[in-house]
Amino acid sequence: MNTVKTNKPLLNLFDLTMIVIGLVIGMGIFRTASDAAAASITPTVFFMAWIVGGIVALCGALTYAEIGSRYPVTGGYYKIFSTAYHPSLAFGINCIILISNAASMAAVALIGSDYISQIIFSTPPTDFIKSLIAIGAIVLFYIINLMGLRLSSTTQNILMLIKIAMILFLISSLFFPSKFHSPIVNSIVPTVEYGFWDYVKSFGVALVAVCFTYGGYQQTINFGEEIKNPRKNMPRGIFIGILIIIGLYLAVSFAYFKIIGFEELKTSKGIAAIVAERIFGPTGRFAFSILLFFAVLAYVNVILMSNPRVMYAMSEDGILPAAFKKKDEKRDVLTVSLTVYALLSIVILFFLDTFDKILSFSIFLDCIGMAFSAATLFILRKRMAGQDDSQIYKMKFYPLQPIIFILTYIFVAISITIDKPMTALVALLVLGSFILIYFLQQKLKKN
Repeated sequence: MNTVKTNKPLLNLFDLTMIVIGLVIGMGIFRTASDAAAASITPTVFFMAWIVGGIVALCGALTYAEIGSRYPVTGGYYKIFSTAYHPSLAFGINCIILISNAASMAAVALIGSDYISQIIFSTPPTDFIKSLIAIGAIVLFYIINLMGLRLSSTTQNILMLIKIAMILFLISSLFFPSKFHSPIVNSIVPTVEYGFWDYVKSFGVALVAVCFTYGGYQQTINFGEEIKNPRKNMPRGIFIGILIIIGLYLAVSFAYFKIIGFEELKTSKGIAAIVAERIFGPTGRFAFSILLFFAVLAYVNVILMSNPRVMYAMSEDGILPAAFKKKDEKRDVLTVSLTVYALLSIVILFFLDTFDKILSFSIFLDCIGMAFSAATLFILRKRMAGQDDSQIYKMKFYPLQPIIFILTYIFVAISITIDKPMTALVALLVLGSFILIYFLQQKLKKN
């Protein structure tokens, strides 16, 4: 495969490591530890889910890195799916990935709503009120993007630094043993005997929240051609980056465990603000909630900027209707794509009004997209057999990593199906609907 040589500066080991960390560390860690704890029947299951989730993320990042190195094109998933699979399947999977991203944005908006509502209302608001606050955040940044008033990269970087500072603060709470949660000694805790399948089911459901938190590494697919000495630096940068993330996530989860307590963690909302209040009192909780809400707004802004561009690219190739190419040239805004994408998130929030529901729906769609996208590596390797691969990153121990990755996501999908069968059914119907739409669209074109 021919590639175009450019004079673009190549990324070194440190650059790639920082990119991997930046891609993965998002808003989930400020909420999902509570969901993972609620699913875990013991603390051991809880912490094992975080460790295994990190290992799966490492396998996934290496898999996507080789895919990107073998097929270095702009467009990531979209182009690779259309190359590896039947156009109908490529169309369906690309569409559900867009919907999954919209659901993730809705989920993160709900995280922000959880925190900000604690300082707005004296009593916990209903799920409907929280959804309205999340919808308000999406509408606000939809209008900002529609007017072409995008947040500058400087603002985004500042908010990213604030997010990292908050993570480090949560970890620092471990140095305040006097603030640790003290279980009630005299309370009688009933002994429950769990069987093997109880542990398996608990672990699988806990992985749903953990997989959401570790998401983002799949974007390593876009850096295959931009790494200096990729055979050496690609695996090292990804391994170091994921190892740092595993360490940070385990440390934050352990801080929640020690400060809030395992049983209380299962039902607590705004867990990061609770830790801040235990250390610095009500002022700490107030400041933390405000800062986290601003970080959520930055995430919503980025998603609203990036995903409509994917819809625009699909429209250019004739996969989506031409209307998605409509652009306000003066403001440089993709009006139709942006509007449809924002509405999609609002619809998801309206029908799935809790974080738990959106999380399961988003991750089930992700399971389909992740498994099919990782499987493209087997197709690419077969097609490129015998070609010069001296400049291509090839992972060691292949095919172990993609197999672990794919099997884990199949396991998570099965866990969601057992735990929430209607959610899984709706997600599968959504995929089937898009495949049907593809064939109807092709038939209309022929007519």
